[in-house]
Amino acid sequence: MAEPSYLAAVRESYDTVAADYAERVKSPADVLPTVFSEFQRTLAPGGQLMPAGYVGNGERIRPTQGYGGHPVSYESHLVPPDRIADLLARAGLVVSARLVQEPGQGAKRTVATFLAAKPEQDRAPL
Repeated sequence: MAEPSYLAAVRESYDTVAADYAERVKSPADVLPTVFSEFQRTLAPGGQLMPAGYVGNGERIRPTQGYGGHPVSYESHLVPPDRIADLLARAGLVVSARLVQEPGQGAKRTVATFLAAKPEQDRAPL
């Protein structure tokens, strides 16, 4: 099957992708390999990815209120930081930094931020 033109247009197009809580936390753990593979696919060789979000030990939470007390309905999947680093590596990204902020340091839950890159050798020859 041919790749749709809109996907071909973004292949290796971005120098930087920042992914916050929405993209990762709301994705079930079994979907994360696909999410990270898509990030890798859209990054230019040498491009940087910085995913950040809540982490945990596999627990799921279902908030009922969002910012400002607005009602929300979704399920968050809190994946361990080591598992996220492993999934990033399996997607072909090189993790160069990881910051884990524990509750009580300004956060209500444990938050992890990663810095990963698509290797330069993935650059197509000219």
